[in-house]
Amino acid sequence: MKSLAILAAGATMLAAPAAAQDANPIAQVEAQKDRTQRVAQQIWQFAELGYLETRSSGLLVDELQREGFAIRSGVAEIPTAFVAEWGTDGPVIGLLAEFDALPGITQSAAATREPVEDEHAGHACGHNLFGAGSLSAAIAIRNWLEATGTPGRVRLYGTPAEEGGSGKVYMARAGLFDDADFVIDWHPADRNSAASRMSLANRSGKFRFRGVSAHAAGAPERGRSALDGVEAMNMMVNMMREHTTMDTRIHYVITSGGSAPNVVPDFAEVFYYVRHSEADEVRALWPRLEAAARGAALGTGTDVDWEIIHGNNPTLPLESLQRMMDAKLRQLEPIEYTAAELAWAETIRESFGDDAPDQAQSREVEEYAVLTGYGSTDVGDVSRAVPTVSVRAATWVPGTAAHSWQAVAASGHSYGTKGTQHAAKAMMLAAVELYTNPQLREEAKAEFIAARGEDYVYESLLGDRAPPLDYRR
Repeated sequence: MKSLAILAAGATMLAAPAAAQDANPIAQVEAQKDRTQRVAQQIWQFAELGYLETRSSGLLVDELQREGFAIRSGVAEIPTAFVAEWGTDGPVIGLLAEFDALPGITQSAAATREPVEDEHAGHACGHNLFGAGSLSAAIAIRNWLEATGTPGRVRLYGTPAEEGGSGKVYMARAGLFDDADFVIDWHPADRNSAASRMSLANRSGKFRFRGVSAHAAGAPERGRSALDGVEAMNMMVNMMREHTTMDTRIHYVITSGGSAPNVVPDFAEVFYYVRHSEADEVRALWPRLEAAARGAALGTGTDVDWEIIHGNNPTLPLESLQRMMDAKLRQLEPIEYTAAELAWAETIRESFGDDAPDQAQSREVEEYAVLTGYGSTDVGDVSRAVPTVSVRAATWVPGTAAHSWQAVAASGHSYGTKGTQHAAKAMMLAAVELYTNPQLREEAKAEFIAARGEDYVYESLLGDRAPPLDYRR
């Protein structure tokens, strides 16, 4: 097979003539190494929240424009979303690029806890690496298509606000994936894996209670506490947990509860997430939360309204594509770390305690498996619009949890960049296989149609609302 022949030559291509190097997909990714490091570090320093990622999105667009990609900016009514494309003929293969940070967690690139005092957000899910790795892979694919004359179009989707903003859902709803043949997705992780992983469906919403303020001691009878409404709702939802299915996950945070104990709060807000492996179960659970909110308002003499913030369908993994990606991941040489990087990683590892996984796991590939994860992602809606294949790469020290300070540190360190390059290579090889293997393309598309169902009609979990561009303000 053409792609395997190219890969087999990878070990000697660095000494080969320039034209031969151009045809080597691994060499094409290696040529982007400095760009990966530079862009990942810049986005890590920006640490911009969902729908506010103007500098991060702009950086990626600038890089792509310099490489000859045609850009559509501000797609799906989202200023920081974009679609970049190169090529005119052949299969259309898209790559996803995320770049939003998480609020409330900061950390330097040090291996010990070192919050950054003047920052309010950090890349605790590694989306700076995500965006940089997909950028480098897209450019490497473009270069390979051009060098080999292979028919094909490569497209990079700039996808904002994955963290609770469902940016890709609005893009899917706008039909931006409908004319793509395949999409390749990746995510930072603490190990390398191409498991066939289904995520949970989820929906979130902010419930806002409004009461009457008064002096809590001098005139309590005149007050109606909005915080009482929030607490009453939370109590009822917590009792509801006993009467839900085993896969149900419900969690919340009180985002506003008043400012002073001696003032009856006239406004309070609680932010809820509901998750389940089946989208229809999330739809069935949500009215029960709304009923609890109405009951809480009635019982406390307050008013309540709510706003759905985001909603994601479960991912639809395709085994034909995931097994292909697993094979590509195993063809790669293990990640090589310097002595300084290994020492840094060992210090991080010590923060996990005595039962921390061995560092060697970052060089291994997890056994292929079909499983359900308990997180949620807006990639789910993409995977229901177009056949999608995903890979995870070891950008974090084994044992690192997403949304942790250790993840922030690794995402700003050369350790994380090396894992990002590993992901870009896997995506590159998968793209080559899809461009050159029509039998795989047909098999995957048939599996996709069967998995969705012949009569499938897309329905988002966030309804027809406009993108919540201010949800992180």
